[in-house]
Amino acid sequence: MIFDNLKIFFQNICKNTFIVNTILKTYSHFDIILLQESPWSIIHTIPSSTHCKEEALVGSPNYSNWLFFTRLPVNQLDCLRVMAYVNICLSSFHFTLQKDINHKDILLILFFSNNVCSFIMNIYSDLSHSALKYLKDTEVNINNLLIMIGDFNIRD
Repeated sequence: MIFDNLKIFFQNICKNTFIVNTILKTYSHFDIILLQESPWSIIHTIPSSTHCKEEALVGSPNYSNWLFFTRLPVNQLDCLRVMAYVNICLSSFHFTLQKDINHKDILLILFFSNNVCSFIMNIYSDLSHSALKYLKDTEVNINNLLIMIGDFNIRD
């Protein structure tokens, strides 16, 4: 069963693209990588289909041996703070972004193992704890939540 040997790495990376690239290149022995405060910036400029000038291609590092999951920003000011990378060797479990939870700092991913649907949740809670308050106020009930992990910004 997948749960017995699942290796998950998580870290707040303070929007540092270099750290993400290093993790994705060197942590291939992990199955799932959950990141908080991920970079979302200009990757390259590309030809525009509507203008003569080039347009900025915005995103986060992506590697062919990792499946990448994040919510898309609502607008340019929207700051993405949770992302997930799943090792391509687990693609047979059909990982999918679950959109039932509607909060920009909560990433819920589902996958199937032995015909059982399970979930992994990655959370970034800002200084006002909006993600945690959202979970409490909406009384989210998720069956088969394998792990809920993240940067909760709760001091001792």
